[in-house]
Amino acid sequence: MRWLLRSKIHNARVTEANLAYIGSITIDEDLIDAVGLWGGEKVLVVSNTSGARLETYVIVGERRSGVIAMNGAAAHLIAQGEEVIIMGFELTDQPLTPHMVLVDASNRVVRKLLPAAGMTV
Repeated sequence: MRWLLRSKIHNARVTEANLAYIGSITIDEDLIDAVGLWGGEKVLVVSNTSGARLETYVIVGERRSGVIAMNGAAAHLIAQGEEVIIMGFELTDQPLTPHMVLVDASNRVVRKLLPAAGMTV
């Protein structure tokens, strides 16, 4: 069994950082659907801006809102305006093809990304 990348939202912009909210990351439902994430699923969030990395879980945000909100303690590590990569993984014994998208500054899908060389397609 191996952990393999299954979902990736690349270059998303954090629209909100809310320390008072009880944990997690809120993601626009359109983006969740585009990469096959689920509400409550564990994700790795990496800031391209600060280099911070954290694991949290997905909260489904309003569709077409463009929301990427760092909530609770995560807001200490990743602030509003930072650029992030959000990744979901799957434990499997079979190769899989990840669903990956590149988004613009408004968190709208620009295009689907193809797997890197050596990844299953």
